[in-house]
Formats: sequence, C-alpha cells, structure tokens
Amino acid sequence: MNLRHLPNAITGFRLAMAPLLLWLLWARHFDWALGVALVAGASDLVDGFLAKRFGWQSRLGSLLDPIADKLMLGLAMLGLWLVAMLPGWLVGLVLARDLVIVAGALAWWRVGGPFDGQPTLLGKLCTLSQLGLVLLCLVELAGWLLPLQARKEGIIAVALLTFASGVDYVVRYGVRAWQSNRKPAA
Repeated sequence: MNLRHLPNAITGFRLAMAPLLLWLLWARHFDWALGVALVAGASDLVDGFLAKRFGWQSRLGSLLDPIADKLMLGLAMLGLWLVAMLPGWLVGLVLARDLVIVAGALAWWRVGGPFDGQPTLLGKLCTLSQLGLVLLCLVELAGWLLPLQARKEGIIAVALLTFASGVDYVVRYGVRAWQSNRKPAA
C-alpha cells in the first residue's frame, strides 16, 4: 500500500467503527463503546496529522473525513438516545442541523458549482460541545461517577450551540447565495 493513502485508510476504519459503536451501546457494552469512541477520536487525530505533516491530503480524504466524523457522532448520539442518556429532541435537533447544512451544500453545488464547506468558529464550537457531551455520557455509562447535573447542563449547551450554528450557516450561506445571484454575468 502506498503510504500516501494511509490517512484515507484510517478514515475508512473510523467509518467502520461508527455502526460498531451504535451496536455496542444498544447491546449495553458501555466499556467497549467508550473504548471504540476513544480509538475513533485518536484515529481522527492521527489521519489529520499524517495528511498535513506529509502532504497526503486528497479530495477523497477531504470528503470522507467529515462524513466519518458526522457518522460517528450521529450514531453515537442515536445510541445514547436508545439507552436513555440523551433526549430524542436533542438528537433530532443535531440531525436536523446536519441535514440542513448538507441540503444547503448540495443546493449550492447544484446552482453555483463547487462548495467550500469550511466550518465556522460557531460550527466548530458546536461540534466540540457535541463531542464533549457524547464523551461525558459514555464515561458515565462506563461506570465513572459523574454528577447528573453535568449531563443536563451539557444537553442545554449542545442544544443552544446546535441551534445557533444551524441558523448561522443558513444565514451566512443564504447571504452568499443571494450576493452571487446579484452579480452581473461576465
């Protein structure tokens, strides 16, 4: 195997771990679920480091990496809902935000060509809060004694950041689309 493809192989491994994480949560193997989530997080850091450090970035990797991240996070939240750690409305809000962003990106691509999907600072904070909440829930399920209040506060923070980030993306890219349509054709 050409080492240049190693980051994409690691991302593929992370894609395969996402349904495993969901199954482990559903089957109530919480220690294993925490382990899989930690390995997935480490693999995300490693593939990003390798791609940047050695110039092994690729178009495929730039597409697969965020898909793997969203799939892992989405299935983790779904699994945490199945074991009653997260409310269904929060999981629905997170999934709705992601669907709106993907639908907007596809519409942009269809009408305006290639889409530059650089995340905003608010989007990064939103994802970080979601990851933190998932980790908090997994640690709690694995038997570490954490106060329930921390999870409740995390749910509120994730809900607010998810909603704000979704609105921000819609407004930001809506304005860009409106401005691009107002420019005269060359």
